Amino acid sequence: MGSNVTSAGRPARAVSVLATAILTALPLAVGLPAAQAAPAGPGAAAAAEPRVDLRVLVVSDGSDSTEAIASELRSQGIPYTTVDLTAPGRPVIDEAFLSDTVDGRPRAKFQGVVLPNDDPFGSAASTELAALKAYEATYKIPQVDAYTYARPAVGLRTPDDGGYAGVLDGFATRTTDAGKAGPFGYLKGQVPFEDADAQVSEAYGYIAQPVANPPAGATFTPYLDAAVPGSSARGSLVGEYAHDGRRELVVTFAQNRYQQQFRLLARGIVDWLTQGVHLGQSRNYFSVQVDDIFAPDARWDTANNCTPGDFDCAPGVPETTPIRMTEADAAYAAQWQRERNYRLDMVYNAGSGEEWKYEHGGVDALADRLLADKAEYRWVNHTWTHPFLGCVQDTSVVPWRCSKDLFGATRWVSRSEITSEIDKNHAWGVARGLDVDAAELVTGEHSGLKSLPQQPQDNPNLAPALAATGAKWVASDNSRESVQRAVGSALTVPRYPMNVFYNVGTAAEETDEYNWIYTSKADGGSGICETDPNSTCLPAPLPTSTGYASYIVPQETRTALGHALANDPRPHYIHQSNLAEGRIAYPVLDKVLADYRGFFADSTPVVNQRHRDIGREMQQRAAWQRALDAGSVTAYRIGDVVTITSPSGVAAPATMPDGTTTQLSDGTKEFGTRYAGRVSEWATAQSPGAVVTLKLPTTA
Repeated sequence: MGSNVTSAGRPARAVSVLATAILTALPLAVGLPAAQAAPAGPGAAAAAEPRVDLRVLVVSDGSDSTEAIASELRSQGIPYTTVDLTAPGRPVIDEAFLSDTVDGRPRAKFQGVVLPNDDPFGSAASTELAALKAYEATYKIPQVDAYTYARPAVGLRTPDDGGYAGVLDGFATRTTDAGKAGPFGYLKGQVPFEDADAQVSEAYGYIAQPVANPPAGATFTPYLDAAVPGSSARGSLVGEYAHDGRRELVVTFAQNRYQQQFRLLARGIVDWLTQGVHLGQSRNYFSVQVDDIFAPDARWDTANNCTPGDFDCAPGVPETTPIRMTEADAAYAAQWQRERNYRLDMVYNAGSGEEWKYEHGGVDALADRLLADKAEYRWVNHTWTHPFLGCVQDTSVVPWRCSKDLFGATRWVSRSEITSEIDKNHAWGVARGLDVDAAELVTGEHSGLKSLPQQPQDNPNLAPALAATGAKWVASDNSRESVQRAVGSALTVPRYPMNVFYNVGTAAEETDEYNWIYTSKADGGSGICETDPNSTCLPAPLPTSTGYASYIVPQETRTALGHALANDPRPHYIHQSNLAEGRIAYPVLDKVLADYRGFFADSTPVVNQRHRDIGREMQQRAAWQRALDAGSVTAYRIGDVVTITSPSGVAAPATMPDGTTTQLSDGTKEFGTRYAGRVSEWATAQSPGAVVTLKLPTTA
């Protein structure tokens, strides 16, 4: 979302011409609210309500704390301009950089300011700091100090005066009454600081109490506090220091974008910074898709450390008993959903189920139970029999490779086979009344899409088959491709694989395979963790009797919850085997949901979207990002009116106070849907080239 500073600091006349051109192009039916009319008469410009652009200034020294806030701005879709203090030839932050006049009206170019600390320029006498202070006081612009030392200059006593300085790992912090009534009202109160590794210090900071005698008119309001060790007192970690006509959000602990405490607080920090009026929006997403419904899954061989039937075992290794849900497992899944008020996506292979039924005397109690409860679930096409839809695999070697024809060209699974696999499975689901959409598709193993190292390109027959079957949203593996991309006329939906393996039915099997992958050869593992730069080795193998509950479940919960708290709509996926036998997926899912609901107020529910909606969300975000990067978005506030322009066909995400209305040519309508104490939506103009005009409630 960052822009280059040249555009942010362009001459006032150039901005005025651009703004005039935009306004001139607007259809007369849209009109301009009276509050936006240019002032008339001598001296009117000085008295005019200022225009405040919906853009944030991030002054960065490269520290993790500042970059964490910038990452949150980008995640939400909030435009921001970065000034890198370490960059040679950076722009000087002065009055001209911060403000100007547009059409005779004073303009504040930034609605909020993020600084690394309260004095990042190295001197309290800095002219740049003086310019920022004057700008903030003049236009009522909030400032966030991303991580600063507690001292009277920010309204706090020093840590050695009744406070604490040191490692904060594992500290039990909480939002204060003022915090819950203000920017952190979406939280229930508890904000525990992570302690993911007892051998590593992960968070450092200062717990401090407000000064006893602040300067005249100054106040300090703690929003997040913690007990001072060895004392009955509590001190601030996040608080607002109001002084000299300015407001600072004072953060006195270091943070990075991945830490749970930051993820819990990030929404509130941004809300405070923007006063709840900004472009972009945020939700907490957690969707889980269960692959291979109706099909059995191969089982991990704990003796040979491989999975027979999946081409990674040496010749002669006997088949293991496959894993498949039972009728009781299906009944439990439906009951679990009702009790948790949560819905799973069942990603099904009907042909594999029909084969199972034929081989078992025409009886399939699992299928009967799932179909009886079909309305409890969402359903996604996973192809008829789960074949590999990429190149024709040569499994005579381990790992497999793509087969070649006599001329050395890759042999591909045909378009007709792909089409048949998709169509037959969809038709079966429609005939049985499943909630299945032809636009949604998950291929077996995400096959057909490129898969390194063996298959560096998509099967050229895949895109035509997707078009022929109406598939518009095709799943991809986020661990291989994290960015949505086009496959012909379809788009990918990257999915997070959960480290609850497809080929295990019990906690002991899961732990055994986990040990094989994540321990060194010296400890009896594969050693993969020693050669893969994206992996680390366990210090010792986990006990197979307790390792799943004590280590793997907390690790997977932390990872999945981290995705949910990062405004990331990508779904997670597991397999039907994880709902069978030991039902090992449920401890992870239960802990994710329980932890989430323990942190967040009812106003901030977890958002559980289906496959197509996730795809559309990612598509809209990508279009919005391109518009921001191209500098083709304009948004500003004048009094209680917000005006937004974006390229034709590009919806603008916006977050506003509850009670905001959209101004239409023939009246008004309520803006947005409520979430976390605000309203937000992907806003579109009534006609191409028109603006989106929002009227804020008078209390905003």
